[in-house]
Amino acid sequence: MANNNNLEESSPLLSKQVSVEEDEKKNLNVNNSTDVAASPAARTGAGFGWTADGLPLVHGSVVGEPMGRSQWDSSLLACLGRNDEFCSSDVEVCLLGSVAPCVLYGSNVERLGSAPGTFANHCLPYSGLYLIGNSFFGWNCLAPWFSYPTRTAIRRKFNLEGTCEALNRSGGCCGSCLEDEVQREQCESACDFATHVFCHACALCHEGRELRRRLPHPGFNAQPVLVMIPPGEQTMGRGD
Repeated sequence: MANNNNLEESSPLLSKQVSVEEDEKKNLNVNNSTDVAASPAARTGAGFGWTADGLPLVHGSVVGEPMGRSQWDSSLLACLGRNDEFCSSDVEVCLLGSVAPCVLYGSNVERLGSAPGTFANHCLPYSGLYLIGNSFFGWNCLAPWFSYPTRTAIRRKFNLEGTCEALNRSGGCCGSCLEDEVQREQCESACDFATHVFCHACALCHEGRELRRRLPHPGFNAQPVLVMIPPGEQTMGRGD
């Protein structure tokens, strides 16, 4: 028996097999350690902020450098000046916001596509609140409560700069509200509501111009038609 053990220990094939098994064990240990290090929170990106388009904001890394907010295409009071597409001129937007704000609001929500329903589902409730506010209170004080979430949805969808960020960029104020993401969003939503209450017609026109710059109207968003043309008849010539 001792001779057999000595032969097995001195066998070169056995030593190679043992070394291969040890290498495989080392690889398994390395893989297990990497799996443990990559926790589910790290793999899913928990603890990081996200932009409106679903991009991670990982602070302190090359991939996750905080993205700057985009500015609105026009200012709040820039009612005239540009003609983009058919039924998308600034003059048309200004007239709708002044004469028929219910139509402009319904068109904005329909073009944005963030809320379910058709044009009438958004235009009719706005019209009812508009008439009640003007009849009982003398001014349009109820419709802004219904319409201001559209401004918030536009700002989030296109990652646009809010009022607090604009004030901080221009004058250095409201900086404390921008430190916390939740507090910043609450402040921006309050500013969206205040914009609709105190400058309602201009806010609707502002949103209408921004949507017409960025999104085509669903009624004019025609899809291209692919026409298949069969090949012509081919004839094979007989060589001489």
